[in-house]
Amino acid sequence: MSIEVSARLCTGCKLCERVCAFGAIKVKNKTAEVDASCTLCGACVNACPFGAIQIDRKTKEIELSQYTGVWAFVEQHDGKIKTASLEILSEGRRLGDKVGQKVSAVLLGHNVAHLTQTLASYGADRIYLVETEELKTYTTDAYSNVVTGIICKYKPSIVLFGATRIGRDLAPRIANRIHTGLTADCTGLDIDEKGQLIQTRPAFGGNIMASIVCTSARPQMATVRPNVMKKVEPNTARTAQVESIRANIDPRGIRTKVLEVVKIASGFRDLAESDIIVAGGFGLGKAENFRIVEELADVIGGAVGASRKAVDAGWKPHQCQVGQTGRTVCPKLYIACGISGAIQHTIGMQNSERIIAINNDPNAAIFKVADIRIVGDLFEIVPAITRHLRKVTSS
Repeated sequence: MSIEVSARLCTGCKLCERVCAFGAIKVKNKTAEVDASCTLCGACVNACPFGAIQIDRKTKEIELSQYTGVWAFVEQHDGKIKTASLEILSEGRRLGDKVGQKVSAVLLGHNVAHLTQTLASYGADRIYLVETEELKTYTTDAYSNVVTGIICKYKPSIVLFGATRIGRDLAPRIANRIHTGLTADCTGLDIDEKGQLIQTRPAFGGNIMASIVCTSARPQMATVRPNVMKKVEPNTARTAQVESIRANIDPRGIRTKVLEVVKIASGFRDLAESDIIVAGGFGLGKAENFRIVEELADVIGGAVGASRKAVDAGWKPHQCQVGQTGRTVCPKLYIACGISGAIQHTIGMQNSERIIAINNDPNAAIFKVADIRIVGDLFEIVPAITRHLRKVTSS
């Protein structure tokens, strides 16, 4: 790959300078010049309004052996690592052990160096740390420029992102810039006999599971659904090599600016962070009947979930939806009330440690994934459980 600047088209506007996080491009005599520190991240190409800068990314077969290592992009908010990032780092550790390669974490932010020990304890051998005020809050331009540059420089074989709001925004932008593939919303990862990453995700509305491989491009990139991969037990004795990377980010090169972060109390427990979930389905009959689910959840300190049909009927907001098009959850206890067990729903909760299903249809599909199956009228069973638990907890 190579980068070229057309002296005929370049106007010396310096937009390319502003977006280059690695200071590799300077405007001299009204023409941009690129030095050897260029990572070929493509930020300058996207910023140039005159098409004066081009990167030749030839489609000929690349030498796959020059790409090595398993990377996990780490999300952090207010100095706390997102659970989804620890899950993909743990999975990265498993994959790294399988192929005999080092595992690295990529951590961006401001004053976040104290998080490196946590990342080491969850399996990171190396941590690429980028700290600057401009990375304190996520912006698409700044993060995609920096992460793309690091990937192009160090050439990992596998890069994993959480399928979160940020991961779903960042990963496809990077994949497009470096001309590689991306499998979104994976629910399973493995390595085949050729050392390639097998990326498994639901397809055709969840009716089949597709296994995808990236045979001729690198790195192999995937976003992974939260609460699908198991976190390893942290080993606080582990250490990791921390490589601090300097990035000079000109705020003028960032097209969006976060003015204020407003946190709103929604009144709903976060499904992804809850150890207990009581979910209701279309079998409840109407929105008002969700109160029996809510009462049980309140007694046992759980969150309230819902099936897609219940959400589509307007009985609960989308943030309560569990399933392929909602939230993927992995609580210690999942209680399904009046849920038939369509594949779109079970994909989102089948990894729960213990599943209790209550349904009046003995042939309901939900019973196939349940540990405890209760066949009967949920309008009698659920309130009876709630009354009993209230009596036990009050005594």
